[in-house]
Amino acid sequence: MKVVDQITSDYKALDAGDASYFDQQHSTFLSSGLARYKSLIADIKSRYAGTPVGASESIFAPLSDALGLKLLTPPSFLQAISEGSDPTAADKATIDQQIKGHKIKVYVFNSQNSTPDVAAQVSEAKAAGIPTTTITETLVPVTATFQDWQANQLQALGQTLAQATRK
Repeated sequence: MKVVDQITSDYKALDAGDASYFDQQHSTFLSSGLARYKSLIADIKSRYAGTPVGASESIFAPLSDALGLKLLTPPSFLQAISEGSDPTAADKATIDQQIKGHKIKVYVFNSQNSTPDVAAQVSEAKAAGIPTTTITETLVPVTATFQDWQANQLQALGQTLAQATRK
């Protein structure tokens, strides 16, 4: 919400005469425009907080925290994949153990950055019966609004968590 607040503040500074209009738009966006997005976050957090999950890279870490999920993937692995570096053998072994030992309920991967290591983990998770879901770092589709893009990803994650926790 910080970005929305800053944009509103910037518009008001540029055109103080229309400040009330910008405040109204701000309020409408937060209450209506982000309603589905906020609702999905609240629902996932209330239902699945504490659920252990794995992920392919660091772009999922802040969302995982916001949802109350327990991200077990080593932070050094998440960072390596995000930066295009090779993850350590120890990190890969840790994730393999998490998958094979069913320590995670869901594996979340960035479909826009699927390295051979990530592809192998997705395959291992699926073979182990661990549901997977994707996230992206840019709008999908490119014509989507921020809130629709994020809400669609959250909805898919919620469905995957539901599938994983029914077992």
